Amino acid sequence: MSVSELTVATQDYLKAIWSLQEWTDKPVTLTALSRRVAVAKSTASDAIKKLAEAGLVAHNPYGAIELTNEGTKNALAMVRRHRILELYLVEELGYQWDQVDAEAEKLEHAVSDFLIEKMDEKLGHPTRDPHGDPIPSSTGKINKPDALPLCEAKTGSYRVERISDFDPGLLRYLDSNGIDVLSSFELLETNPYSGSFDLLFKDGRKVELSEKAANYLWVSKIN
Repeated sequence: MSVSELTVATQDYLKAIWSLQEWTDKPVTLTALSRRVAVAKSTASDAIKKLAEAGLVAHNPYGAIELTNEGTKNALAMVRRHRILELYLVEELGYQWDQVDAEAEKLEHAVSDFLIEKMDEKLGHPTRDPHGDPIPSSTGKINKPDALPLCEAKTGSYRVERISDFDPGLLRYLDSNGIDVLSSFELLETNPYSGSFDLLFKDGRKVELSEKAANYLWVSKIN
């Protein structure tokens, strides 16, 4: 079944399940899923039962929710739509990176696969969206950077690989301080009492981030 044949709700649930497990090994729970799609837990439970009956997810009562092969295929198709739309809005229409998530959420259900492929071609077949998240290929292949949350990093040289778009305010703050995907910096000694992370850039800029903000940045070590 093509992703275009699925209902909007099914598309949203599949993409949400994928997103919840993309950057963590933690199992996807019904509670986490209901929060992500902003519905009551009972509503999410009913939806998961229908997805399981359709062969898109595997779920035992009180257990983790897992995508089946068919569910994964369709989830990745929706992720691809979303991330190509985000990048197109930034690169071709002049949107700011803190504005595109909500816009792409609306558009992803209406566009055709043909339009997405045309956008992909126009953009030069990109591998990342504006926030550094990997864009799945048209065949469902996805290459994640080898990265860890900044809050888990030790002192040393790093490069920003991904910034979660969960908090638009943080994106605006980072932008105002010249921090974006692929920015390189030196992580100085962290303060265990204040919970702050001090980033030193080559041009001499020093930016202090809270532990909460550091949770949203994923970085790779520069040797």
